[in-house]
Amino acid sequence: MIKTINGATFRKMIVAGAGLLEQNKKYVDSLNVFPVPDGDTGTNMFLTMKSAVSEVAQVISNDISSLSEAFAKGALKGARGNSGVITSQIFKGFCSEVGKCNEITTKIFARAMQEGANIAYKAVTKPKEGTILTVIRVMAENAVNVAKKCDDFEVFFKKVLETGEEILKQTPEMLPVLKKAGVVDAGGRGIIVIFTGFYKLIMGEEDFEFTFDDEKKPQTVDDVIADINALEDIQFGYCTEYMIINMKKKTTEADIDKLREKLVELGDSVICIGDLNLVKVHVHSNEPNKALEYALELGELYNLKIENMREQNRELKKKAVTQEETKELGMIAVAPGDGLNAIFKDLGVDEMIVGGQTMNPSAADIAAAADKVPARNVFVFPNNKNIILAASQANDLTSKNLIIIPTRSVPEGISAAIAFNPDGSIEENTEAMNDAIKGVKSGSVTYAVRDTHVDGFDLSVGEIIGLDDKAILAKGKLVSDTTERLIEKMISDDVMNITLFYGEDIREDDANALAEKLSSIYPDCEVTAAYGGQPVYYYLVSLE
Repeated sequence: MIKTINGATFRKMIVAGAGLLEQNKKYVDSLNVFPVPDGDTGTNMFLTMKSAVSEVAQVISNDISSLSEAFAKGALKGARGNSGVITSQIFKGFCSEVGKCNEITTKIFARAMQEGANIAYKAVTKPKEGTILTVIRVMAENAVNVAKKCDDFEVFFKKVLETGEEILKQTPEMLPVLKKAGVVDAGGRGIIVIFTGFYKLIMGEEDFEFTFDDEKKPQTVDDVIADINALEDIQFGYCTEYMIINMKKKTTEADIDKLREKLVELGDSVICIGDLNLVKVHVHSNEPNKALEYALELGELYNLKIENMREQNRELKKKAVTQEETKELGMIAVAPGDGLNAIFKDLGVDEMIVGGQTMNPSAADIAAAADKVPARNVFVFPNNKNIILAASQANDLTSKNLIIIPTRSVPEGISAAIAFNPDGSIEENTEAMNDAIKGVKSGSVTYAVRDTHVDGFDLSVGEIIGLDDKAILAKGKLVSDTTERLIEKMISDDVMNITLFYGEDIREDDANALAEKLSSIYPDCEVTAAYGGQPVYYYLVSLE
């Protein structure tokens, strides 16, 4: 009988959950509804957990509070795609509860699951039932009920996981698109895999050793602060940094938001991140005493540092004269091919992030790209519906003001970039960009990766399929024929321009030949073929 979990066991559980997900990520990927080669829910959730494990590995002690903080921070930094971001929010809430104790009981664990579900629901603008949100919520509700009568973790986990499996089986009844495809929700399966890893560790199965491939470490908040200190024109003379710990009993999450608002009024370069367990603050101001006074209303100060930046930076400022001046507005975009990257660069986009359907960048990747842009305000074009949520989370990891333009495709991103006016205000550009993407119809041509029936089509592995942003509209044996049928289904009388961004597997001659044929079919439209260089997708299609 196991009645409590200590820090050493908690550390192993985190690794075990990530390890079991790594072993099963391809299976979770295969549950994605559309039969295209971008099924990446399992991969995104694993990369999120991988980042969490890496952060936890840097914690020397087995103090549960420290491990919880690292777990939540690492998950946020590595969150990729909607599934990864939601997973990070589940464990943000989870860690906010378990981090308060020295040992974890079933009641504390259940309460932590419930808080994780609450935070995850708040992270999504329009929560949809039949997804990972439903699975974690129902598991958490059951966990609370079980914990009232059961203090044995072996029994507790078994019952909670059984509930998870039951609700997962019901997800196709909640989401018709799952029922059509004959699959359960991929994210729901992924979260159950993680908790199964926890359970297996509790049961004594500790064979979860695995190593991660080396990869470029994303820029941290401390790196951002260092860059600010080194290169910024000094308007506010004192750099003030501290952590707030041991929060007062009356302190709430709303108080943290109010602190952030006060600091913004006090100075600039404000970073105020964390929760009721710990808040990290950085601010440039001329009144550091007020920055400390505000914080003392919430809790105790720790790791306090105040520096006179004018004195420190006189020599560095001389070197910075030759650097590019900071501008007001900048842009970053996500795109999967070198040709698309070149197009965005030609349109004035400052930084590109390599990614897309088959490789979703994390919140940390987006924040790191924004930090490289010599601008105070940065427009972000996710160019994929599965990256929008991660982009919104990046605001917590950068000192820049990020404005997320919810582009769901590369063609929408290009239209948004064309609408950019460097002399306009944030509000004017946001309105112009959002108006621009409304006038774009986006399509793509790829191939089926499994036999299935979806959107009225019986599909076989390898068949060419054409999709808009909602459904499969065409299929065929040849890429050109399928592309032609896709455009036929998408086109309307108000379309004046058709652009074919051809991928790395399409020859230029073939793309030009298809463009010429489409010109003869639609003589009132201007048809252009442009090199995109994207993998997996033969064509990305833009109709405007």
